[in-house]
Amino acid sequence: MLLRTILAATVTATALLVPATAAHAAAPPAAPSPATEAAAAPASTVTAAERAAAAAADPVIVVGGLIGVSIAYEPIAARLRADGYRVSIYQLPNLGFGDIRESARALSSYVDQVRAATGASRVDLVTHSEGGLVSRWYVKFLGGAAAVDQYVSLGSPQYGTYVANILAVVGLGSCAGIVACQQMTIGSSFLADLNAGDDTPGPVRWTTLRTWQDELVRPVDNAVVADGATNVLVQAWCPLRVVGHLGLVLDGTTYTAVRQALAGVAIRPNCFAV
Repeated sequence: MLLRTILAATVTATALLVPATAAHAAAPPAAPSPATEAAAAPASTVTAAERAAAAAADPVIVVGGLIGVSIAYEPIAARLRADGYRVSIYQLPNLGFGDIRESARALSSYVDQVRAATGASRVDLVTHSEGGLVSRWYVKFLGGAAAVDQYVSLGSPQYGTYVANILAVVGLGSCAGIVACQQMTIGSSFLADLNAGDDTPGPVRWTTLRTWQDELVRPVDNAVVADGATNVLVQAWCPLRVVGHLGLVLDGTTYTAVRQALAGVAIRPNCFAV
């Protein structure tokens, strides 16, 4: 019985592996230092004026997904810092295994900490996978619409994924008992509540990014939201760009779309970005 439990957890983790964030209660963002910028990802193409605007913009919180390690989101955080943004990385409680609604409550507290520390009235959320669902629940049901300006999701199963459903087919029952996985199955009561009514409530500006090669969000179009969101398929702009689920937080082309969304300009991804 113990062996079966270990195997079930291992298979579930493999099937839904999403890198997570840095420390759960990460320190509020500070202005990037020259050393930070030097150590960041490849040189940015933004102008000095754009970098100054980013430094004055809302603080950015990168919200990770299921089963995370801190290093996974440093590449995208480093790019944002190099472009002038104040950035912190948020790890879901209990590595995202628990109830997504509870993770959303914890995110609410963290957003309040960042706002208090920075003096900002609003924050921007750049979310990956499960983190996009956590953030949407926070905005829709926990007052986040008053505290969030931009919402950007990367490969979030907004309407669920067959990858979660398939675990029952291979004999592991309902997601091997992992609550968050159960909630990400297509047709779950959690998703029914989240997607009832307006997908994009409040004055928040909503953007979703997805990729045809996403091996964990299937069907891929379940990563979009309705009701006025800007939904971007990477390959609609860059047909030859190959980006997997985890690659969405590493890919240069995807990052150019993230940066454009945060800047509030039309999204035209750079197909040659590294």
